[in-house]
Amino acid sequence: MIVSWNSTNQCNMFCDHCYRDAGAKADMELSTQEAKKMLDEISQAGFKIMIFSGGEPLMRDDIVELVKYAADLGLRPVFGTNGTLITKDLAKKLKDAGAMGIGISLDSMDPQKHDRLRKYEGAWAEAVRGMQNCKEVGLPFQIHTTVMDWNKDEIEALTDFAVEIGAVAHHIFFLVPTGRAVNIEQESLRAREYEELLNRIQDKADKVDIEIKPTCAPQFMRIARQKGQKVRFGRGCLAGTSYCIISPRGDVQPCAYLNIAVGNVKDKPFNLIWEESDIFKELRTMNYSGGCGECEFKKVCGGCRARAYFYHGSFMAEEPWCLYHGRTGI
Repeated sequence: MIVSWNSTNQCNMFCDHCYRDAGAKADMELSTQEAKKMLDEISQAGFKIMIFSGGEPLMRDDIVELVKYAADLGLRPVFGTNGTLITKDLAKKLKDAGAMGIGISLDSMDPQKHDRLRKYEGAWAEAVRGMQNCKEVGLPFQIHTTVMDWNKDEIEALTDFAVEIGAVAHHIFFLVPTGRAVNIEQESLRAREYEELLNRIQDKADKVDIEIKPTCAPQFMRIARQKGQKVRFGRGCLAGTSYCIISPRGDVQPCAYLNIAVGNVKDKPFNLIWEESDIFKELRTMNYSGGCGECEFKKVCGGCRARAYFYHGSFMAEEPWCLYHGRTGI
């Protein structure tokens, strides 16, 4: 069970693909005390992994305090960050507070391409320095890469770099048009490219000793089964079933890319939202329409519910960029 909290809308970058449209701090973001109450309720709901993301979560002044609070509750605090603010001192403070892992974004082996995507000169170099600072203090880190048409041929090289620099994993995110990413929708992969890259990723996973995980590409579970590969993950799309996200203001939604609020933690305890939301209940039925509903792999894959919503207007529709059912996206 995983929950991600966009702990602030503040960010020192203005990335083209940001699902949260981050930049300036939002009005009425959760206070320290409201955040602690939310963490209590997340623990009560049975969640184990607590992702602090953003915006840029390290821009919150109370982030170390909140990490310690989460850890003391028995949660496993981890991060999604651009890495540029991770000094050696901060890395040590986070580790001492109980942080268990840091996910740092790196989208190209070409620093100029990475910096251009993030509208931040020096982003690549500072992200790598953040990784090195984590390594020096013994704080595990992994690399996060968002796949688009212009960097799809670099994925194996980025995995090799992750191994070289000492990352414990390489998580590969497939672009979903949400937030600012709607403006670069044309850069997302289509069905055949999507399928080809997932096969390449699964082949690469057999050749390295670190974890490789596609995200927002649940078909990797089907491909792993077809290749006879064992994976430690139980299901592809987790939205509303064993994962959800909370916005800086406290709105709960099924996933980062499915921007439908099902409640707010300021008005109703998180654990009750998780148990009682009609949208979560519908997602848990797996009564999908179209190809996803007929697919033999629907219980291990599930299709991307956010992508279905963007292209079809229904989060229970079929995945538009899946080659397997062969009716769309080809």
